Amino acid sequence: MILGTHDAATYESLVQEFIPRPIHTDQQLQAVQTRIDALIDLERELTLDETDYLDILGTLVWEYEQTLETIPDIYGVDLLKVLVEDRGLRQKDLVPIFKAESIISDIFKGRRQLTARHIQELAEYFSVSPAAFFPLNS
Repeated sequence: MILGTHDAATYESLVQEFIPRPIHTDQQLQAVQTRIDALIDLERELTLDETDYLDILGTLVWEYEQTLETIPDIYGVDLLKVLVEDRGLRQKDLVPIFKAESIISDIFKGRRQLTARHIQELAEYFSVSPAAFFPLNS
C-alpha cells in the first residue's frame, strides 16, 4: 500500500513497505527523509500508528546526524581568515578596508580588534551579514 491522501496505514504495513534501519550513508538518509516527507505531506491527521512510525524514522535521522562531524561556529578574525583563504586572497588585498597591511597583520595576530567600520566594510566586501563577525552569545 503506497501512502495516499486517504489511506490510513497500520504500523505493520508501514514497516513492511519501508523497513526502518540504522542510517549509515547520505543515500540512506535521503530515502528515510523521502519517507518522512510522504507522511508529513498527507492531507489528513496522522493515525497513532503513523505517528509512531514517523517517530522511529525521526529517531534514525537524529542518530545518524549525531555521527556527523559538526562544523564549529566561527566569527570575527577566525571568520575573516577563512574567508580570505577560501577566496585565495592575500592580506594586502584588504588594504582598502584596513588602510595598512600592518593593521591587518596585527588583527590576524590578535594584537588589534576589528572596529565597527572594519566589520561593516568586510561584510560588504564578502557579502555577509555584519552579525557574522560577532559571537552568537554576545
